[in-house]
Amino acid sequence: MAYVMAPERVREGTVPSGRGRAWRELRRAIARNARAHAFLLGALLCFALFTWYPMIREIIMSFQRVHRGETSWVGLANYRQIVNDPEFWKAWRNTLEFTALALVFGFVAPFIVAIVVNEFRHAQGYFRILVYLPVMLPPVAGILLFRYFMDPGFGLFNDILHWLHLPKSQWLGSKSSSMPSLVVVSTWSNMGSATLVYLAALQGIPGDLYEAAELDGCNIVQRVWHVTVPQTRLILSLMLMLQVVATMQMFTEAFVLTGGGPEGSTTTIVYLLYNYAFNYNKFNTAAALGVIMLLVLACFSALYVWIERRGNED
Repeated sequence: MAYVMAPERVREGTVPSGRGRAWRELRRAIARNARAHAFLLGALLCFALFTWYPMIREIIMSFQRVHRGETSWVGLANYRQIVNDPEFWKAWRNTLEFTALALVFGFVAPFIVAIVVNEFRHAQGYFRILVYLPVMLPPVAGILLFRYFMDPGFGLFNDILHWLHLPKSQWLGSKSSSMPSLVVVSTWSNMGSATLVYLAALQGIPGDLYEAAELDGCNIVQRVWHVTVPQTRLILSLMLMLQVVATMQMFTEAFVLTGGGPEGSTTTIVYLLYNYAFNYNKFNTAAALGVIMLLVLACFSALYVWIERRGNED
């Protein structure tokens, strides 16, 4: 009888229908997660306000020009002006040079330091703090410290060269040594975070693999190459992409230490963008340069993801 009466009870509203039950469950789920949604909404609003809106505004500005307080659309004129500027290509050459040198030193050095620290059985926490200490310093303070060290007259580095009976260097004052000097400063300032990431990855490698490699007669270099590198391949590839993206946006070191010199040898793309905006008073041209750099980094990231996906499929 209950089965026969069920349709009538549904029509009279005494038994909830399937659709009504689904709506009530949805309302309960929303009420149950209202606080989480509120926190998520705040984060999304901050992200939209301080990230997406400036990005969209920059793209719009890159197609505009302001003359005597009046804004007009000029299409690709700002982009043509940048491409025809000799400083643009020189800045790209300097940026790529800095990125290449930073990959040689700034990418390899933290990994080596992490391997060395991981071998310590005692006082490992102390060495972690010691490695991470440069990251905790204000960036400009650390950079100014190196400007004192690299002073060609009374700097610490030239004193060390003098003690070793080696010729002194101009460091930041020479076109040949200014860019490597910036790489040294950048590596010292930023290697702490990468070292801790590598150290966490190394501690996740099973010790049995190293014991098997030792039984096979592998020395420390062979153990690193055949055990450590394959086991940390995912972290290494991720840090490689982040390293390239970060080094191509280098600005603080060049701004504080060299001012883009000598003779423009340390003027990077971001430093040129700064010059367009605040020295040349061409904000729309600076916006166009920012869009170009955004597209270049986006293409690099897409190529990296595609290569990684193909590698995983193979």
